[in-house]
Amino acid sequence: MLEKIRDGSQGVIAKGILVLVILSFAFAGVSSYLGSTTDEPAAEVNGDMITKAELEQAYQSERSRMEQQLGEMFAALSADERYLESIKQSVLERLVADKLIDQAAKAMGLRVSDEQIINAVKTEPAFQTDGRFDNDRYQAILRQLGYQPQAFRDMMRVDMTRRQLTAALIGTEFVLPGEAKQLAELQGQTRDVRYLLVDSAPFFATAVVSDEQVKNYYDANQGQFISPEMVSLEYVELNATDFAKNSPVSDDEARAYYEEHKAQYVSNEKRLAAHILVMPGSDEVAAKTKAEDIVKQLDNGADFAALAKANSDDTLSAEQGGKLDWFEPGVMEPSFDAALFALNKGQYSAVVKTDFGFHVIKLLDVQAGATVPFDDVKAKIIAQLQDKKAVDQFYSLQSKLADTSYEVPDTLSETAKAVGVDIKTTALFSRDNVPAALNKPDLVKAAFSETVMLKGLNSEVIELEPNHVVVIRVKEHHDAGTMALAEVKDSIVERLKQEQANDAARAKAQELMAQVKAGATDLAFVSKVKLARDAQDVDAAIIGKAFQMPTPSTTAVVDIVGLANGYAVIALDKVNAAEGVSDELVNALKQRLNAQYSEADYRGLIDSLKANAKVLYPVAE
Repeated sequence: MLEKIRDGSQGVIAKGILVLVILSFAFAGVSSYLGSTTDEPAAEVNGDMITKAELEQAYQSERSRMEQQLGEMFAALSADERYLESIKQSVLERLVADKLIDQAAKAMGLRVSDEQIINAVKTEPAFQTDGRFDNDRYQAILRQLGYQPQAFRDMMRVDMTRRQLTAALIGTEFVLPGEAKQLAELQGQTRDVRYLLVDSAPFFATAVVSDEQVKNYYDANQGQFISPEMVSLEYVELNATDFAKNSPVSDDEARAYYEEHKAQYVSNEKRLAAHILVMPGSDEVAAKTKAEDIVKQLDNGADFAALAKANSDDTLSAEQGGKLDWFEPGVMEPSFDAALFALNKGQYSAVVKTDFGFHVIKLLDVQAGATVPFDDVKAKIIAQLQDKKAVDQFYSLQSKLADTSYEVPDTLSETAKAVGVDIKTTALFSRDNVPAALNKPDLVKAAFSETVMLKGLNSEVIELEPNHVVVIRVKEHHDAGTMALAEVKDSIVERLKQEQANDAARAKAQELMAQVKAGATDLAFVSKVKLARDAQDVDAAIIGKAFQMPTPSTTAVVDIVGLANGYAVIALDKVNAAEGVSDELVNALKQRLNAQYSEADYRGLIDSLKANAKVLYPVAE
């Protein structure tokens, strides 16, 4: 919360690391500073308890943060209980780390005085108005956040004490300019290479796998053949779109709606405008004076079209005597629009300024607004009334759907009868291959929940889209387990054939490598000069291997590397030094390295403290 209070911190990177520390502290709230509790512990750190309530509060705060950051993606991820469990575990570890730092700071005798806290509050920009501390604003923000002043000061005291320790460690980290420059030069290095591809496909076609080999592989790799937990569903679906197709609307109903809402079907008045534009250029005063002189000439009886042809800077309309187009209200700039719609037919305006320059506007003609004929909007009205009837029917049936599925929770038959639709079913599916029509986070979560999957009860009403809901129940459930050999035999055969093909391709690559080292010159190499690490037109495995190979001396360095479907023989001919390493790149790398070093220092501190502490997790969360 007080991200800008950074007493004792050093540099941007240290501040970034400390933000994480402060946020993790804020998750825990201030309850631990307001007295003891009898809540069950989620963890104990050297006898100090982290309660389940503190963990839950921190977990919910982290969930809210991730929902804001990830949006709909988090909704999909949160359908997996294992993912949420991993988040809660990471939050607990963060709270343990905070507790270890607090204990270390206390053991070292670190303290924060009342004066330091007062100064931190007064210098916090969130509590300032026009650069000065505003006590009323301070009190209002505390009330909004739900803090009492004393509890807030206690939180700050612990937070600032903790930062004395972390800032002292992280703030001492630095990166030498030569270190960053060396990395920049290494990253900017390019290499001249040649390579031969050995495709495994021809060897795959001749590979032979016996039943015994398949059985041996299956027995030795049981963990590869675990089938996920699967369910098939029955469900009752209500979709307003389906009802709209069967909601007839008569011509009389449409006509009655048209007459009742006739004001909606009146077209806007349109006006045909002409103008003379004087663009300001570098002298706005002269341009305005010229436009005012044009108005005087019009007042004296001059012809508008002739003046437009002679004076308007809008050359296209000038050729037409200044004529523009038909405009509805609100189309043109406000000042132009206001002047045009204040004129009577045949009148011209005074000088009007817009972003384009100075205008003299004339109203050539008026097309009054007219009521759109019923036949022109009949289809649109019928569609609107069909949608309205469908939505009304949907909400009426949704209420029955919710009531009946709750009152008769062990079947969907009564629910389907109550709403007049058929029960639909799905094939077996896992969390990773949900049918597309039902693949919504809330539905997946419900399908694999204890209530639906294990107890066999109807779910609550689940919204798939606006005005589109379902109630589900499990039709069939299969626990996770090992698939039978017959189910996976074909895939094992394919895998073993590919292994044989890869072995043969590797042998061929090694043979070619030997020929290259022996000086063979008749091989069809692909050559790449100044190959960069981030090249997109060469296989990543070839690039990775090329930059691992040692610098050649008098002859090329040759090696092989495995690819997705075969091998490659690589000949490294030359290593080229980086070109144009800029100061900006070096500075960026310094910051990145500093961040990495600081992060490693912080993790090392936590690991060291934890290794010498007694941390217990008495309650499995």
